Order: sequence, then structure tokens, then C-alpha cells
Amino acid sequence: MNIIAWLLLGLIAGAIAKAIYPGHQGGGILGTIILGVIGAFIGGSLAVFFTTGRLALAASSLSIPGVIVAVIGAIIAVFLWNLLNRSSAA
Repeated sequence: MNIIAWLLLGLIAGAIAKAIYPGHQGGGILGTIILGVIGAFIGGSLAVFFTTGRLALAASSLSIPGVIVAVIGAIIAVFLWNLLNRSSAA
């Protein structure tokens, strides 16, 4: 059941991040889910860092605050992905 929750969180967070971030990201539904799951890890780790002051690999849960944190992490992931793709194409 936990895997289904992760996939659902990834789909929700990735779709919201792609809608917020300007430009075209592509990737389809699988890319959106992967982006959201990576965003959940980035956002969860940043949330732990800002609340406790230590860096730990954590993920957000399937809740309203968890989705918000995952969306923020997914936006960071999209930004970093576009930054890497743009520098390699030039």
C-alpha cells in the first residue's frame, strides 16, 4: 500500500509542479510520477533540515503538508533538470 501512496503523491506533486513551472517539460505520466517522487525526497529532506538543523534523507507523506513540500521539491527538481539540460546543450 505504501508504494501506491508514493506513486499517487508523485503524480499529484509532479503534475502541480509542471503546471506551476513555466515552459514545457515533457516526459509524460511516468516522467511526472518520477519527478514528483524525487520532489518528495528533495522537499522532505529540506523540511527536515530547516526544522532540525541536520541533513537527513527523508520523504514527505501523502497529506496536505506533504504534498506542498513535495511540490516545492519537484519545482526545485525541474529547475535543476532544466539547468543541467541547458548547459549540456550549449
